[in-house]
Amino acid sequence: MKIAFASSEAYPYAKTGGLGDVVGALPKALAELGCDVKVFIPKYSSIDHYRYDLSYCWPIGEMPIRVYGKVYNVNVFTSNLPDSEVTIYLIDSPEFFSRPEIYTNDPDEDERFILFSKSILEALQRLKWQPDVINCNDWQTGLIPLYIKDNYSWDKFFDPIATVFTIHNIGYQGRFPKETLNKAEIRPELFYENSPVEIWNSVSFLKTGLMYADMINTVSKTYAKEILTPQYGAGLEGVLHYRNDDFYGIVNGVDYKIWNPEDDRHIPFHYIRDTRHRKIENKKFLMDAVRLPFHTEKPLIGIVSRLVAQKGFDLIVDAFNELLKIDAQWIILGSGEDQFEEFFRRGAYYYPEKIYTYIGYNNELSHLVEAGSDIFLMPSHYEPCGLSQIYSLRYGTVPVVRNTGGLADTVSDWHELLYEGKETGTGFTFDEYTPDALYSTLYRAVKTFDDKVTWQKIMYNGMSEDFSWEVSAKKYLELYRKAVHKRRG
Repeated sequence: MKIAFASSEAYPYAKTGGLGDVVGALPKALAELGCDVKVFIPKYSSIDHYRYDLSYCWPIGEMPIRVYGKVYNVNVFTSNLPDSEVTIYLIDSPEFFSRPEIYTNDPDEDERFILFSKSILEALQRLKWQPDVINCNDWQTGLIPLYIKDNYSWDKFFDPIATVFTIHNIGYQGRFPKETLNKAEIRPELFYENSPVEIWNSVSFLKTGLMYADMINTVSKTYAKEILTPQYGAGLEGVLHYRNDDFYGIVNGVDYKIWNPEDDRHIPFHYIRDTRHRKIENKKFLMDAVRLPFHTEKPLIGIVSRLVAQKGFDLIVDAFNELLKIDAQWIILGSGEDQFEEFFRRGAYYYPEKIYTYIGYNNELSHLVEAGSDIFLMPSHYEPCGLSQIYSLRYGTVPVVRNTGGLADTVSDWHELLYEGKETGTGFTFDEYTPDALYSTLYRAVKTFDDKVTWQKIMYNGMSEDFSWEVSAKKYLELYRKAVHKRRG
């Protein structure tokens, strides 16, 4: 099967979150299953031309792409996803993609991804490479299914091509003023109340993708159920109910070539499930590096996250005085909202022997936190999938998570299963989004940490889990076949 991926991110070229990880790994897993896969992303100015050995794509050449009546000359560069034969095509338009950040609040943010979407389709035409499926990812690629069925329907080349739209976070919808219709050359008669492109009197790229794609999926089964409700659907739950027969949840995989304590190049002491006692050597190394006093009997609680309310940091703030009474130490790595950055800075200042805070991005430190922490905390308000808790399982770092989205699909509560007579739990979970629920669950985990035999069993269970991309890739292949069947009748 031939599959094209359209995405605004792909690791290691450009990444702000889970989307980048998925598009950096899933295409490689599909290629290993025998698929012919190509990936398309923008060529941001932050992408190092020489580091990734980018080459000019002569078969495509310079493409004139029209946006809002103006023609831009677009070029394409190619490389291979690391450790694979998957070709990645980088759409080069300096006017739109040479900016300090991947995403902006600039008034032409809609134009940036209109141009990106059109460029992908015209690149396929010039390559004469006809995929069976285009897998579109998040709002930045939401116009592609509409373009194939309307703007580019004159070209029979696109007739057999199916589209799958993957929701990585339904909260980001690509909403713009009605004027965006003209910029994108979308027929004005498609815009009316509750039309396929309209939400709350604005144009939504996300809704457009949901309405015109042949199949839809999101990144975990539980999140797929949650976003059918008003609480989590962000106003699009009605659209998803309308498309429910074509809507699936597939939990993300992880790349164990990158996230594996057996050979992780970012950690000093390697270990596997049967040598997990060596994990404590990484803990000592980490605590020495961040100048926290090392204690074998006190658990180290790790957090690697965007510091935003969605990730549950308002709960941590509200419960902080009680959480400090728990006999544990903390290491926090991330960046985000000013209020949370400042809160954790102050926490490290006032409690230097208990808390270490690093504001910013640090890939090496994130691996060390996974390997050196005893507990990994993710109290998310909602979590489409989440990857950090899956990394934690492999590293023997016991997750404490809220029972939502992908967290619910990947972490099972030790005590809940123990009450059923099963010793198969992999972490600790809570349901209510309250400071009390967070505190009581973290306290329960820390008390269990004191029972070394039980703790070792929980670590063993987590390290035995398999969330490799091979499993998820096979489910994506099934979804692609459904999309092709629907498109071709």
